[in-house]
Amino acid sequence: MSEAQNTAEVMAESLVAAGVSSIFAYPGDPIIEFMEKSRARGIDVVLARREGTAAFMAEGYAMATGGLGVCLSTLGPGSTAMLNGVAAAYLDRVPMLAISGQIESAREQFFTHQVIDHKLLYSPVTKWAGKIEASAVATTMRKAISLATAERPGPVHLTIGGDTSKLPATDANFVMPPTSSSVSAVRVHRAEGGQDPMALLKGARRPVVLAGIGAVRNQSTEALVRFAESTSVPVVVAPMAKGVFPEDHPLFAGVLDMACNQVLWDFLGAADLIVTVGFDAVELIKPWTAKAAVLHIDMTPNTDQIYASQCECIGDISGILDWLTDDWSGEPRWDEGDVRKHREALRAAYYEGRVDGVMNPTDVVDAVREAAPRNTLATCDVGSHKLLVGQGWQTYEPRSMLMTNGLSSMGFGVPAAIAAKIADPSRPVVAMIGDGGFAMTATEVRLAAAMGLPVAFVVFVDGSLNRIELKQMVQGYESTATRIEDMDLVAVAEAMDCDGVRADSRAELDKALNGIGNLTRPLVVEARISPSQYESQF
Repeated sequence: MSEAQNTAEVMAESLVAAGVSSIFAYPGDPIIEFMEKSRARGIDVVLARREGTAAFMAEGYAMATGGLGVCLSTLGPGSTAMLNGVAAAYLDRVPMLAISGQIESAREQFFTHQVIDHKLLYSPVTKWAGKIEASAVATTMRKAISLATAERPGPVHLTIGGDTSKLPATDANFVMPPTSSSVSAVRVHRAEGGQDPMALLKGARRPVVLAGIGAVRNQSTEALVRFAESTSVPVVVAPMAKGVFPEDHPLFAGVLDMACNQVLWDFLGAADLIVTVGFDAVELIKPWTAKAAVLHIDMTPNTDQIYASQCECIGDISGILDWLTDDWSGEPRWDEGDVRKHREALRAAYYEGRVDGVMNPTDVVDAVREAAPRNTLATCDVGSHKLLVGQGWQTYEPRSMLMTNGLSSMGFGVPAAIAAKIADPSRPVVAMIGDGGFAMTATEVRLAAAMGLPVAFVVFVDGSLNRIELKQMVQGYESTATRIEDMDLVAVAEAMDCDGVRADSRAELDKALNGIGNLTRPLVVEARISPSQYESQF
């Protein structure tokens, strides 16, 4: 890099080196120079309709690709509006670089108009909140990218003053840091008097694997399948890890803490050893109740201590699984028929409360899954429907179901689907959203139309913030601030240059979804459901 480069140029070239091809932004004066230098280097600067959805797009992009997501805001209200999406990346363990402009340095210490202390604002929900200076730009970018992608990954926030972007960079020699999630060395820690991992495995009669997002990041699917098949041990997955173990595999045993969660906890409760493989307790919705010994396998130690682990294997997850598989010499632990009986019980519980003559939430999940090609990438928003989608949507490979289950913030599904389609235009993408989440982010559908992104947005319409309304009902309270006024989503779609269709029955929905894998324009499906199944389920 030339010493003549300005600060914004070094920042942009750092992102190019990191493999970033899209930035999701809502612009303002202090970041114009950075946006232009990014555009000039081939990075697509995408205008979200607000800063919060820009951050969700960056999160969805990172989830879909495994790379670094980048979002951008101006100062003041721009920086505060972006906070929620950054917090989601923090608890969802997603690598993100969030950049906000700031007033020029000469006035920052005393001026008040639109001046927010970004370090105080972002420090609780980032791995680091720093500041770009012309004299340290390459080093700062290197630190930011390294921190964001290191285990456990998460967001870093950087502030750049309005007068900094055009300053000559005196620190311009950016060197891309290593960002691999693999750890070559393996450390084994045993509790006092505890057994080594192979002794725990061989001593267990009914072990169960619980796999999580660490296994996704470590690309451990092949090693996990090989381990499960060699030992004949069933695999339960955490919601954000859906697809890390193929859900049509005979040893697949369900998704933890989604619909029918008691069936899963009973299954774990009957185990005499739980092998956690990259499992992150940030995804737990219910308290940990299993009494079995735990063999913890991850790239990070069991510092959360949500459960006690008798033995920890810390390092490359795939390598640890391969080691245990290669050394395994015991008899099969489970008969596939027993696992099948468990799955049948889980499936029966999934359909509990289904009512004939109306469109149930499970009807929508089934219809979309049947119509969508096998390789479809799905996103899901937060709400009652998420619990059913999380359990019922069959996923076959990692990074094919994107959801926020750390922060679990509404408003994720629409922007994440758009970003996923930008990341891979060749792959079918469908978003499954409640009407509450869609109301928060509906205007982003216009962006999908403008960019020619044929995403299917399937909206579960029941006129309610159902998760909260159900809790009001349990306590005998009125539905206060939980009812959503009816909207004509077909008209909304058409106004935003999209196709729109309304379905009141399964037959109408099947017709609406015909050809969903070969769309040429965004499609909004208004799926009008009865919430009665939710009442039975939750």
